[in-house]
Amino acid sequence: MCPNCRAFVTTDDKVCPYCDLRLGERAVDKRSPADVLGGLIPHARFTTMMILLVNTGMYIATVLYSMHGNRGGGMDIDGRTLFDFGAKYSAAVFAGQWWRLVTAGFLHGGLLHILMNSWVLFDLGVQVEETYGTSRYLVFYFVSTVCGFLASSWWSPTLSIGASAGIFGLIGAMIAHGVRDRSAYGAAVRSVYTRWALYGLAMGILPFFSIDNAAHIGGVTSGFVIGYLAGTPRFSRGVEMFWRAAAGIALAMTALAFAEMFWSLNSAQQ
Repeated sequence: MCPNCRAFVTTDDKVCPYCDLRLGERAVDKRSPADVLGGLIPHARFTTMMILLVNTGMYIATVLYSMHGNRGGGMDIDGRTLFDFGAKYSAAVFAGQWWRLVTAGFLHGGLLHILMNSWVLFDLGVQVEETYGTSRYLVFYFVSTVCGFLASSWWSPTLSIGASAGIFGLIGAMIAHGVRDRSAYGAAVRSVYTRWALYGLAMGILPFFSIDNAAHIGGVTSGFVIGYLAGTPRFSRGVEMFWRAAAGIALAMTALAFAEMFWSLNSAQQ
């Protein structure tokens, strides 16, 4: 149906034959775009898969760097390598190396660490993107990673890494969605993801897990706040343009952080 004159048109019409309005893409096509790489990457998981690919690439790079520097080798990464690749270290952060608040979220200390975070993000990322859209998803992940490691920097001076600050931010955003949605569905979402957050924080209390709960608390809190303020996508061009611009800024800041990290790494090797 033409959105202007309400006349029935075919799916092949590019211009309404009755009022000459140029017709846009069908809503169903916007909601269900084609999969990527011939179906190898479902579109619903594209953003999550890109984050996982960056995490995996950084993990492989740190393993090779650690082996090349005779710093142990194996699947567990030594502290010096993690520092060189941008782990959060409070003294360095407060000395001006802000980019560590970003790059730390893409580093992992061992095979079990990256597998656990990847498993959670693989399922959680789809739910967040389906609920909030890609732009908000990217902003949530970026802001909660930065806020999580900023909280960690204030709480502890030691090295800290991992995608879990961003993951907890996504959990916080889903809790916010459940709070905003007053229906039975919203209550169910709120209950499920509140349990996720509590279970994750409880694991950080156990002595045999080296978990940075400060980063988790900073992540889930910032994710909840920005998720509550953002809300879900709506029919407002101005609002959605704002979130697309914010996502672009988040991606640009992430790219800049990685550039700063590689520059620092090259300088240290010279």
